[in-house]
Amino acid sequence: MTTSSQPRTAILQALDRLVEVVAALRHPETGCPWDLQQTHKTLVPYVIEEAYEVVEAIYSGDTEHMAEELGDLLLQVLLQAQVAQDEGTFDLQVVADGIADKLIRRHPHVFGDVAVASVEEVHRNWDKIKAQEKGQPHNPHALTPKLHKYSRTLPPLMAATKISQKAAKAGFEWDSVDGVWEKFHEELDEFRTAIAHEPQENQLAELGDILFTLVNLARWHGLDPSEALQTTNHRFVQRFEQVENSRDRPLTDYSGEELEALWQQAKAHLKQ
Repeated sequence: MTTSSQPRTAILQALDRLVEVVAALRHPETGCPWDLQQTHKTLVPYVIEEAYEVVEAIYSGDTEHMAEELGDLLLQVLLQAQVAQDEGTFDLQVVADGIADKLIRRHPHVFGDVAVASVEEVHRNWDKIKAQEKGQPHNPHALTPKLHKYSRTLPPLMAATKISQKAAKAGFEWDSVDGVWEKFHEELDEFRTAIAHEPQENQLAELGDILFTLVNLARWHGLDPSEALQTTNHRFVQRFEQVENSRDRPLTDYSGEELEALWQQAKAHLKQ
């Protein structure tokens, strides 16, 4: 929270300037043709992409890069609000007032007279208030609504991690990690059978079972599967870049053995 009116005034001025820029981009007569073509749905890929780029910037520790990527994500919020305003459904004021009101309602220990003794109690109050807002009965022991939400709203790997964690915490768990390994080998055999003899729908289902079991293995060993895959992606791209930089003809002209040799050279180079 700002402690001086001067910085707060500067922040509001900057936000107002950005709102005006976005409105100009969407002006029906003088705006940008690309921006004018956008809808809520066409902007979805950019929302997702910018959110992931914010995460990457945070992990990089580069605060300048972080500020830039947060700006790109903020742009997506303003664009969505501007599209809605142009359609006459809602505007940025509705968005801002809505989230401010929600935060105040769900933090009665900050904006009201409710006392809390722990973070867990904050979570319980949050869930209770959220259920009241939606007109739903509050059952603190009901896990299924949360699992449904994870499966609908989170990226698949992140959703699988959350679902696995919550189910295990509720007691839906193996006795030991040996049971998880047995399940993995069972699912691997079923996937191989599906690939050889069953339709694609079954193949996809069995592949999903393998991936979900791997998520559970990661949880048992205290590993973050999203972080692991992200690290592997970065490592692969770095090695592939080394291979591309060392070639003297198109990669398609190399034999499998030659590509493997280049790959091993790239790995060795990056370890130095």
